[in-house]
Amino acid sequence: MAEIDKVFAGAIPDLYDRLLVPLIFTDYARDLAARVARLKPHDILEIAAGTGVVTRALAPQMDANARLVATDLNQPMLDLAAQRQGDDPRITWRQADALALPFPAWSFDVVLCQFGAMFFPDRAEAYREAHRVLKPGGCFLFNVWDTIEANELAHMVTEALAVHFPDDPPRFLARTPYGYGDPAAVRADLEAAGFRNVTLETLEKKSGALSAEEIATGFCQGTPLRNEIEARDPSGLGAATQAATDALRQRYGEGAIDGRIRAHVVTANR
Repeated sequence: MAEIDKVFAGAIPDLYDRLLVPLIFTDYARDLAARVARLKPHDILEIAAGTGVVTRALAPQMDANARLVATDLNQPMLDLAAQRQGDDPRITWRQADALALPFPAWSFDVVLCQFGAMFFPDRAEAYREAHRVLKPGGCFLFNVWDTIEANELAHMVTEALAVHFPDDPPRFLARTPYGYGDPAAVRADLEAAGFRNVTLETLEKKSGALSAEEIATGFCQGTPLRNEIEARDPSGLGAATQAATDALRQRYGEGAIDGRIRAHVVTANR
């Protein structure tokens, strides 16, 4: 994974939250929040909370005396998440690196992570940290995207940019968010970190419906794919976004578009 793949700053957080969250993240966030709520945890840690879509889904289902610490590597994402959530004394926002969690051992009943594991530069180490801060018998729940070919809209954008930049195609989407879709690899990393009772469930859904322009803007400008595009052509972000928009319109037509999305939901015990 390239270092720039982890940078969600500048204009990215707002576009990510406004366009990509309703397009691909909301339904999976509701699913993950419901799974956590069924465990009735008191102490919850969220890793890679992003702009807080899972936090917002989980908060109404938490007990009055529960506590949730929501963390992310990127402070701008947390700032937007806290603003979106509003005041809630049960929720603490804290910048933190998943590979070096600033919490004592045996601190949490549940650790959860919504589409963040793909960004960990050392997944086994991040999983060892999750294992360390969980209480004995605690549960680690997270989800990861299946392959990019199983996620139609992201795949279409990637293919369009490969045509637009034929000499050096931007591969952020395939490399990182959609680059950890092998269940065997996920299971092996968790077991190497000491987890047991590892289960993976594959959930296929339809994305939310947005226009071709909104989808292209979300992926090209609301993720670190933006950094790759601008590295190739500092003034070419608009043209690259238009190329992705045109490809989506050619494939799906005018109006609102939805597409197949598929992810694995992972549960493991300490």
